[in-house]
Formats: sequence, structure tokens, C-alpha cells
Amino acid sequence: MSRSAVIQKLESQQIKSSITPFCVGDTVRVHIRIIEGEKERLQVFTGTVIARKGSGLSETFSVHRVAYGEGMERVFMLHSPRIAKIEVTKEGDVRRSKLYYLRGTSGKKAKVKARFRARRPAATEAVEATQAAE
Repeated sequence: MSRSAVIQKLESQQIKSSITPFCVGDTVRVHIRIIEGEKERLQVFTGTVIARKGSGLSETFSVHRVAYGEGMERVFMLHSPRIAKIEVTKEGDVRRSKLYYLRGTSGKKAKVKARFRARRPAATEAVEATQAAE
């Protein structure tokens, strides 16, 4: 068994099967498990997805929000066991794959248009196929 085959086998065991489909521009609520000593609690980080990078086990996404006049950004590992769930609160209609221009904006400039049409059928079919396989 080659080294890359071993790595792929280990990665396939750790990849999450049920991930909520979301795109760049969507407003999401990321529920994160915080461990303090022996206690564990959930903390919610709400913001706009400004980037998705990578593939497989190392896929990441960046969430940007403005709180108390300060912009903050967090990068999450998509398949991390620390992420309890991801909720999509609002779908955004954007024409870019990376929304880094939102970093320096505030007020109406920082808004992303809402998407009112249905999601792409290919994405929903893929999710339904994985749920049926489980």
C-alpha cells in the first residue's frame, strides 16, 4: 500500500458526511464546541462567508463579521470535529468566489444582496444522494 493510499484511507474516515451546503456570500451561523477544563459548551459565530479554500479534509472557509464597529474574521476547518453544525440563515447573491473587498467596508457597502431563487439543482441532488446512501 503506497503512502498516498494510506493517507487517503485515513482522510476518508475523518471526512464528515453530512455538511450543510453553503456558498460564498451566504450568512451562516457556525456552532463551535469550546472546551474549558472539563466543561464543554457551544459558541455561535455568525457572519458572511467570504472565502472557501482547499478540498477534501483540509477544506477551509472564512467567515467575516462586524461587531462593535470592528471587523473580525475567522477561518474554520470544514471537517473539524470542533464544529457542531453550520446553519445557513441567508443566501447571498454574489458574482465573485472571494469577497475580500468586504474587509474594509462598513454600513450599506458591506451588504450582500439576497438570493431569492432556489439553489442549484445539482447541489441539492448531491446532498440527497449522500443522505440516501446513509
